[in-house]
Amino acid sequence: MNPDKKLLEEKAEILKAISHPVRLCIVRRLMIEGEKNVTEMQNCLEAPQSTVSQHLAKLRAAGIIEGKREGTEIYYSVVNEDVKKIIKALF
Repeated sequence: MNPDKKLLEEKAEILKAISHPVRLCIVRRLMIEGEKNVTEMQNCLEAPQSTVSQHLAKLRAAGIIEGKREGTEIYYSVVNEDVKKIIKALF
């Protein structure tokens, strides 16, 4: 595969992952407010925990966020530098 094509596909996957309004909101809030657990995000987004968890799983799979376990809770934060730049440019 052409190296440029592979890079373009990787960047397109990142854009797809943040293109949903709920995921975009999650990423933006994590950048503004810092680490959050699912319950904190659920209350903020006014969405069921299962919905928030599904969106977090997609963001994790895309390498956009990471979770850090503290006891029974997992706190998420944005780790992808490209996404940080995109969010800053958008907002």
